Amino acid sequence: MDPRQELGLAHTRRYFFGRTAAGLGTAALASVMNPGLGRADSVGAAGSAAIGQTGGVLAGLHHAPTAKRVIWLFMADAPSQLDLYDYKPGLKEYYDKDLPESVRSGQRITTMTSGQKRFPVAPSVFNFQQHGQHGAWISDLLPEIAKIADDITIVKSMHTEAINHDPAITFIQTGSEFPGRPSAGAWISYGIGSPNRDLPAFVVLHSRLAPGSSSQALFSRLWGSGFLPTKHAGVSMRSSGDPVLYLSNPPGVTSDRRRKMLDALGQLNQKKFEQVGDPEIVSRIAQYEMAFRMQTSVPELADISSEPKAVLDMYGPDVTQPGSFAYNCLLARRLAERGVPYTQVFLRGWDHHGGLPGNIRQLVKACDQPSAALIRDLKQRGMLDDTLVVWGGEFGRTVYSQGTLTPDNYGRDHHPRNYSMWLAGGGIKPGLVYGETDDFSYNVVKDPVHVHDLNATIMHCLGINHERLTYHLQGRDFRLTDVHGKVVRDILV
Repeated sequence: MDPRQELGLAHTRRYFFGRTAAGLGTAALASVMNPGLGRADSVGAAGSAAIGQTGGVLAGLHHAPTAKRVIWLFMADAPSQLDLYDYKPGLKEYYDKDLPESVRSGQRITTMTSGQKRFPVAPSVFNFQQHGQHGAWISDLLPEIAKIADDITIVKSMHTEAINHDPAITFIQTGSEFPGRPSAGAWISYGIGSPNRDLPAFVVLHSRLAPGSSSQALFSRLWGSGFLPTKHAGVSMRSSGDPVLYLSNPPGVTSDRRRKMLDALGQLNQKKFEQVGDPEIVSRIAQYEMAFRMQTSVPELADISSEPKAVLDMYGPDVTQPGSFAYNCLLARRLAERGVPYTQVFLRGWDHHGGLPGNIRQLVKACDQPSAALIRDLKQRGMLDDTLVVWGGEFGRTVYSQGTLTPDNYGRDHHPRNYSMWLAGGGIKPGLVYGETDDFSYNVVKDPVHVHDLNATIMHCLGINHERLTYHLQGRDFRLTDVHGKVVRDILV
């Protein structure tokens, strides 16, 4: 800051009140250095004892949770529900016929297909079979996920409002199509914190692209903290080199020397905080301290050499390759074991506007076995009951072909009107198929689930009332689910 501005600041009423409020900030700073300091029995809003203490802004959970942690296997770029979970055998009769106008009813389409003279129906070339006690139809592309049909709930009636990738993925991640809002993981970190002081509350794992795949870009704001303190942003782990940037000390810098440097830097930051009362300084100190502790915790986390061979075999041959989806699924389980409340594993490459049959075959090879292995692994460790696993992306795919249609080849455009996801564990009913779509997998006809409903349900499983975890900014209270969203109670135990 300019010294003249600082001098002027010292003579303002705002500075006086800022210095008065610094006492509260000092208490916050002390809690960074000693998280157990000042802990007392929490009391709920109504004056009754709260349900469990949290390490976040909530004094106690709003209700008894069914999940302690969330692992979201995010299928970025939007997998085709028609080729994976939403079986429509009647479409074979409509092959290469125009989609009836009564189905689309003038609904908007993207600029990538708006210039097409026709919208020919493209039935899936893949076979489907029924699995599990409830007879869930699952594509032969997913033989391992099919075997866990009795452990998952498939939601076929997801829908969103965004029709292009960036606003759609921003919407489901942050509750708004416009950049700048906190991500879901940041809200969870802000609300309940983490029981593990040595690892972040929110971790993001990026998986390498499958051979031949192309993808949309992912931006760090998708796991950012928005207007929440920056310490709640997701920590992104890399697939090569140090799992986290600058995790290793530079040559010649010992751990003791790094500790002394951080102590001195902390003292300087504390003095600055006492002068200006900026709460972001407290976040900065917290991040430095977390980074120091992660120098020990993250290498131990990333070292899977102690895993039994049977476990490694369960995740598949790619599990020993850092950055593979299999490796990241195993890492997600290891994070869950260590108490990390929110882990997101990204697998990109589902943007199949053309050549879908060939491309999706490559992608499911990377996806199917590790996804199922994660459920089995959690279950055999007794962790699935309190770990909520979510599988799915930002929207679905059209029933009509984009570009040239042949009996064995087609592409599909973006489709926000309906798509499929699945959830497992953490209070979700097992073996359920929820929601229905029309004969063309174009519109939801029963039990619609909006992306706000999904996020509200995830927070509910964690013991959080999505309407009560808010942040006051610019004259209004913000929340992850914006101004609507309801818990999907029919899929809860």
